[in-house]
Amino acid sequence: MSEIRRRDPRREWIARNRLHPEHLSVLAEQDGGVAASEWLGPNGVVRKNLRAIGFIGPNGVKRIDRSGAQQGGQVAGASRLAAQDSRRNVTIEAPAFLVAVVPDMPGGRLSGHDKDLLGLARRLADADPDRPGAVLAVIFGQHKGEGGGELKTQVFGEAGIDRLLHLDDDAYAGFAPEARLAALAAVERELAPRHWLLPDSPLGGADLGRRLSLSLGERPAAGVWQIEADGDAPLGWRCTARGAAESLDIQRPLPRVVLALAECAEPVDETRHAAEPLALSIEPPATLSRIEDLGQVAVDPAGVALAEAEFIISAGNGVKDWEGFHHAAKVLGATKGASRVAVDDGFMARDRQVGATGTWVTARVYLAVGISGAIQHLQGIQRCDKVVAINLDPGCDMIKRADLAVIGDSAQILAALVAMVEQQRGGQRDAA
Repeated sequence: MSEIRRRDPRREWIARNRLHPEHLSVLAEQDGGVAASEWLGPNGVVRKNLRAIGFIGPNGVKRIDRSGAQQGGQVAGASRLAAQDSRRNVTIEAPAFLVAVVPDMPGGRLSGHDKDLLGLARRLADADPDRPGAVLAVIFGQHKGEGGGELKTQVFGEAGIDRLLHLDDDAYAGFAPEARLAALAAVERELAPRHWLLPDSPLGGADLGRRLSLSLGERPAAGVWQIEADGDAPLGWRCTARGAAESLDIQRPLPRVVLALAECAEPVDETRHAAEPLALSIEPPATLSRIEDLGQVAVDPAGVALAEAEFIISAGNGVKDWEGFHHAAKVLGATKGASRVAVDDGFMARDRQVGATGTWVTARVYLAVGISGAIQHLQGIQRCDKVVAINLDPGCDMIKRADLAVIGDSAQILAALVAMVEQQRGGQRDAA
């Protein structure tokens, strides 16, 4: 047999083009079924995938990819399902201890910050294989994410939760820190978790965590972004926290109450846990007369900063009917964004520019209208949960990145979408 090394230039090109839909599968073939972080280039030079999950950079920092396998490109649905099926099922029948997590659950869904926190909890629970612990999640209110029943259990299980305590009484809805604190105090009396983990965020986790630490008489660690094993510490761990306006790192033994920042750990992506419902007899406290929750304040989507928006409709060079675009944004209740081309052409203000050269966004839904998908724009939307693209070009990079793609004229599609929304709202008013 000839020893001449035969090459496939097309597959080599796909391996170099991370935006190609077959990019990850080609890398997996080159690395024996596992997505490669290094491969041999056409000139014999070893190439490294700096965006590979777990890649160690020159400063010793491990890369964390919260957008899953979709960062910068679209993975085929079959590959994504295969990755989910490859997860190892884990059930902890008699845990040696509990690590309690109280996620923020903005909008009734696990955020990226929440999943990072659960990844941190898994590190603490799985540190000793002989005496494994279990991750207990205490969730308030309704979960609106992926449905109920078995599907709901699967969503929480894939996030790394072993036990799930769901408190959906009306007493915990809205701004109810005293009621939630009373429930956490009952969990402390009944189960005595080894650690309490809460997100250090303005969405309620930071406030609730400080209230909890005060009630327990514990000194919390706030702004935690890293933990490491330390046999000399009381609980065997040390934590590193941000201090002095995030200009200084502070190390201390890991306390019982931890308020962690985003990207404090990698989300769980290799195991699927049981997420068994936990029943505790917790009576919601009576409503305190000194607190009255008046509900959320109505905010004009046009006045919401792009970095804080939950739903963004963004326009690119493919938008020709700008009056229709602005009307669609108003009807849909979305915050308006734009690509750099649309901003440079004067159709949108500079503070509406999305991308690496503009604003990095973390919207739950990002609707890209007439945007081809330059690499700077894709970098700016990599942390969005769901991306919907409307474009005439089925081969553009934005279509490859999108979770849902609609091929067609943007003006006609937006007009049809607006008509459907207005019709539905009109039917709801008639029914009322």
